[in-house]
Amino acid sequence: MMLLLMLMLSVLSLAHSDDDFCYDEEHCDPYAWGDNYPSCHPLLDSHHSPINLDHQLMNNQSLDSLHLEGFNLTHKGQWWLTNQGHSVVLELGNGMQVSGGGLPGTYRTIQLHFHWGSVSSNGSEHTLDHLRFPMEMHIVNIKSTHPNLTSALEDPTGLAVLGVFIDVTYLHNENFQSISNALPSVAYKGQTKSIRPFPLMNLLPQNNLTQYYRYHGSLTTPPCSQVVLWTVYEVPTYISWAQFELFVKGIYSTEELADKQVHLQNNYRHIHPTYGRPVYASKDAKMLTNGASPLAILNLFNVVLFIGFLSI
Repeated sequence: MMLLLMLMLSVLSLAHSDDDFCYDEEHCDPYAWGDNYPSCHPLLDSHHSPINLDHQLMNNQSLDSLHLEGFNLTHKGQWWLTNQGHSVVLELGNGMQVSGGGLPGTYRTIQLHFHWGSVSSNGSEHTLDHLRFPMEMHIVNIKSTHPNLTSALEDPTGLAVLGVFIDVTYLHNENFQSISNALPSVAYKGQTKSIRPFPLMNLLPQNNLTQYYRYHGSLTTPPCSQVVLWTVYEVPTYISWAQFELFVKGIYSTEELADKQVHLQNNYRHIHPTYGRPVYASKDAKMLTNGASPLAILNLFNVVLFIGFLSI
């Protein structure tokens, strides 16, 4: 019970519910974060996230599939979805952990959250060949040797985050429906809704889990601690336009009784240079083949879906 309480506090700390940073006002947007959080200053540290990922990276043959323990199970209890003003965060219970794939140990899974754009602009944090996806999901994991987030932030590899690009199509994704159904209940900052647990594996690109990028970076929100081993999957998952609009049109960065209601949109940090950091592709990533890139394949998939939609 004590461990669970400490992990819950870690989740709340990582969520950063304070009002001293934002995405849409000059005095507190990502370019100003360094004023209050020195580690966020782009010129003071060199391991910032997010970065651009391209298809000319070297394959690292030691980077095989990660072991996602408990991701295929339906766990007992409740999960909690919260609008914390900068994203919506799904706090996860016990029973899931990540290891293998070149990670230096085992990491407990504690939460996931989303970054998105607007109806007219994409909002993933990482970019692939300088192209931005509509959304990006981050599954946050803390090294099992640390009792809490404070301890993990002192470890250069204290966190492991799984990044998943999310594209938008005309095809409804039932795997996201539990979250979609709860979003109207967390429209405003501070609101929370319980969700019945489901297999977290359903949210991942299950047929392409051995294709990913790996680098050492930072949290993409303050305090921007440079303690994250990033695993960004090469092939995106998807949601429908209707599911996407629940984020960009239905989530607010303000409280329900605020004088002015502000939609939460474009909640992503700008791209940072690698400064010579090694960025690797897993041994099964496709960037060095002569075939179509994942983006080209996905765009073709969307065209087929769109043509099918028009013919209905």
